[in-house]
Amino acid sequence: MLGLLLLVSCCAEPTDLVAADYVIEGATIYDGSGTKPFRGDLVVREKQIVGIHRANEPIPKYAGNPRRIDARGLILAPGFIDLHTHCDLGAPKITEDKGRANANYLFQGVTTVVTGNCGSGPVDTAAYFRLLESDGVGTNVIHQAPHNSIRNQVMGNANRDPTPQELQQMQNLVEQAMKDGAFGLSTGLIYNPGTYAKTEEIIALAKIAARYQGFYASHIRDEGVNVLVALEEAIRIGREAKLPVHISHIKATGKKAWGKSVEEIALIERARREGLMVTADQYPYPASSTSLAATVVPARFREGKAEEYRRRFDDPEFAPKLRAAIEAAFDGRDGGSRIRIARYRTKPEWQGKDLATIAQMEGKSLVDIVFDIEKAGGASVINFGMSEEDVRLLMRQPWVATASDGSTQVESDTVPHPRSYGTFSRKIGYYAIAEKLIPLEQAIYSCTGLPAEILRLKDRGVVSVGKVADLVVFDPANFRDQATFDKPHQLTVGVRYLFVNGKLAIDQGKLSNPRAGQPIRRMP
Repeated sequence: MLGLLLLVSCCAEPTDLVAADYVIEGATIYDGSGTKPFRGDLVVREKQIVGIHRANEPIPKYAGNPRRIDARGLILAPGFIDLHTHCDLGAPKITEDKGRANANYLFQGVTTVVTGNCGSGPVDTAAYFRLLESDGVGTNVIHQAPHNSIRNQVMGNANRDPTPQELQQMQNLVEQAMKDGAFGLSTGLIYNPGTYAKTEEIIALAKIAARYQGFYASHIRDEGVNVLVALEEAIRIGREAKLPVHISHIKATGKKAWGKSVEEIALIERARREGLMVTADQYPYPASSTSLAATVVPARFREGKAEEYRRRFDDPEFAPKLRAAIEAAFDGRDGGSRIRIARYRTKPEWQGKDLATIAQMEGKSLVDIVFDIEKAGGASVINFGMSEEDVRLLMRQPWVATASDGSTQVESDTVPHPRSYGTFSRKIGYYAIAEKLIPLEQAIYSCTGLPAEILRLKDRGVVSVGKVADLVVFDPANFRDQATFDKPHQLTVGVRYLFVNGKLAIDQGKLSNPRAGQPIRRMP
């Protein structure tokens, strides 16, 4: 039973006893609002926070026999909310048995992940949620209606406008996703087939999400020299569809774009002053990660079926054009040394090596290596394209949340981006605590209260009585990321306790209840 229990004896005044399962004592509490911390105790009963008692307040008595956790010297905060993950598409997926624990996120203090990002993910939200519920999941999961996947289901990988009937089908799929609990519409406008969609198509779909109080999240069309034009498009979509706009993994990538973060910030601030809700998220690294094709092969060559795409590399008409376009794409990338193979199953020995090194090893040109990889099915890469100065400037903005752009991971021979293992500990442990780049309360807000505001979550993201007990307790002295670009498969250290829906997912630094999460459906 939640709340207060009243016990009455014949020889004493009634005394209020707090019913509790856990009492976290003496913690330094950052409540997720961005305000200064305070010392105190926190009480958990079943799924909820039922008591918060500051250090100078009388110590209450508790009904039953709650477990007491000594948190002196430790920080207690809301469980972190990752606005941008690809846990639904990774290898493994969060719906697969070896991925369900989502341990690489739990050890960062993450209690909720958002999927359906960059326009890709399950189209049938209800079926996806049923699959998550069928055998449990480590973190809570929020989903979005994925534009690329919806467009592909209706039109395939076609480089054209939809017919009125096709647009209506896409609108129906967005509406069904929203009815089933999706939180908004997401796009990935450098990826197929969404890259072929005009702004008007996206506005028509975003209006459906707006009807259900959803938001619009976008991997915008360009994050390099044309990033301002791409931002303007996203803001236009929000303005005309009348819904909040969220910019995924904001950055200025490519040497020619370095310094544009100043203009990005000014553009977003201007839109916010006009009354538009525009926010962004960021992973705290100067490198991104995506497919090799999306990195160096222009969209005009990527339409059609996979086998059609691969044939173009041997086609007498297309191959020379492809070579010239790919060669141009290497401009500003230091001869391929800034692009590193993360996953390539055809030649796993190339994983962890940059394209310049591989080309030298093989005695081939950079373009030849790209041709070889794409004809064999493609690869994922890490692109060292950002400046540390831009990363730091964007990080300090109060409307920039922390998000990994990562995925569910288990140890393997692949060499993925370390963000899947270290985003939140890097932001808090390195940039806030060690570097003091931003106040710790702001860093924690960017991981908790801010994403909850963006998602319009009413019951999570802050430490408050009545909220769901998604909580992280970590040691500020050693809460640090261990994953590196050379050795990424290393869990974050420093989380002592992690509560997911009131259950201990991590207990004394060890995985305890790895499937305490659940799908979170958007409530009207």
